[in-house]
Formats: sequence, structure tokens, C-alpha cells
Amino acid sequence: MRMDLTVPQLRAVVEVADAGGFTSAAQRLHLAQSSLSRAIGEVERRVGVALFERTTRRLELTPEGAEFVRIARGVLDAFDAGMRHFAGFLEGSAGHVRVATLPSLAAILLPPVVAAYGRAHAAVELSIEDALSGEVLDRVRAGAVDLAVTVVTEPLPDLEVRELAADRFCCIFPPEHAFSGSPALTWSSLAGEPFIAFGAVSSIRRLVDRALDADSVRTGRRIEARNIAAVAGLVAAGLGVSVVPGLVLPLVSFAGLAHSPLPAVERTIAVVRDPARPLAPAVRAFLDALFTDRAELPPESQWLPR
Repeated sequence: MRMDLTVPQLRAVVEVADAGGFTSAAQRLHLAQSSLSRAIGEVERRVGVALFERTTRRLELTPEGAEFVRIARGVLDAFDAGMRHFAGFLEGSAGHVRVATLPSLAAILLPPVVAAYGRAHAAVELSIEDALSGEVLDRVRAGAVDLAVTVVTEPLPDLEVRELAADRFCCIFPPEHAFSGSPALTWSSLAGEPFIAFGAVSSIRRLVDRALDADSVRTGRRIEARNIAAVAGLVAAGLGVSVVPGLVLPLVSFAGLAHSPLPAVERTIAVVRDPARPLAPAVRAFLDALFTDRAELPPESQWLPR
């Protein structure tokens, strides 16, 4: 049997049960007593049983009425909680924000922003998904995340790109290396040097190779490693020098390496999203936080103007 009942009808039954009569319940619901009586009669007609026994002194719930009120309370509690959540969603204080980013940005750039956002939006569920640069953009295009914070190395005509920060490339080497104490290094300084390279799928690798090619620089023997920590460990072991962007420097500090900035080459970090997908209020608030809650960045990196 299908029973099409409205939320106001459920509230009417529960209010009458709590009040023990129509007069008080009607006052609480701001209804005429006759209107409330008709509403209860309509509910009883639709469910096919009497919910109240009417006596000269008060209304009493029938066994069927008691069970109906129990169910109605559960429905109303869930409805009210859902509406409170939706109100929070509309004002940006509830919901779910999904962000894809590079591992180095997840570790260095985003934590202060996430902390500030979390204090202001404690009920919002926030997911930070770290991946390689190609995977990050794929997740944006597939709608698997709301936005990405990533390195942009080429035009992305199908996506909205807002520049956020930039860092410059640095050569890293053991403190006892011949580069230590040099007033300035150039890309040509790396010619013939044993070199620890990032894997071919890394955005760092692509930018470094592009800079070396632009100056026609050929390094010495190469060892490849995909992980930032592995690159730092191999450099610390004296197996070669490497090149990393400024935001990666804190992640290699455990290895006790020295660094020297290299000229001309910077990478741009941007917020990327699909303009065809509407932004939920909580996502819009996180996007705003990226451009306002700005903690101090490591050496050789900077926020770009808002």
C-alpha cells in the first residue's frame, strides 16, 4: 500500500501526540484547530487506521498510532538533519572538497591553506589526492576532483587556469662538492657532471631536460629515480648532482644537501579546474582560501599576485 504523506502532515501527527490534544498542538503549529483536525483525519484516511482514540478528556495514541509516531519522528529527524546540512552546503560550511595535486605541493604548499580552511569550515570533508602531473589533470577532466593545484608547463585550452605561485630551479649537491661556495651556477655548469634525474613521467624531469637542451648541456652519467627522497639520498651519497624546484628543497633537507639557484628557469604552479562544472559553495570557499591564506614559502619560491 502506498501512502503519500507530506512533511507537514507528519509534523502534525507528532505534535498532536506530544501535546495530547488539538488545542495546544494547533497553537504550536500556528494553525486553526479545525484545520489541524482535518489534517489528522486526512492522514488517518490515507494510512487506513485510526491513530488516536478520542475521549472527553484527551487524545490517546492507538497502538498503530504509537508505531506511526515512532516512524514519523525518525523521518522528521532525518529530514531536519538533511535540511541543516543543505543549508550549510549552500553557505559553504558543509560539503566535500576534492583536490588533486603533486606530492611536493601536497607536502609544502597546501598544508597551511588546508589548516586555515579547516578552522573556518570544520564540517567540510576535504580530500587531498596526490599524483603525478598527468594523472592530476586527468582527474580534473574526468570530474573525479573539484580542482587541482599543479605545475602548468603548457597551454590548457579546455581548462580554467589561475596562476598561484612560482619557484625557481636549484642545483642540489653534497656540501663538500666543488659547487659549494660558488657565487653563481649556470646550466652550463652541469656539463659533464654525474646527474641524478627524476623519472621520465615527472614534471620536474621535463622542465629540467628542456632547460638543459636550451643551453645544449650534456650531463655526465645519469641515474634515474622517481621518488624525491631517493633523488636526495643518491645525491647525498655522492653519486651525482641534481636539479629541483624551490618548493622541493624542504623535502630534501633530511639529506643535508647544499643548493644553488640556477638562472632564468621558473615553474608556474596554478589552480586548474573544468569551467564546465559548477563550483559548490564549499569548493568556491577553498578556492578563495588558496589566494588569501598565504603562509611564508620556502627559499626560491614565491606567491604570485592575487
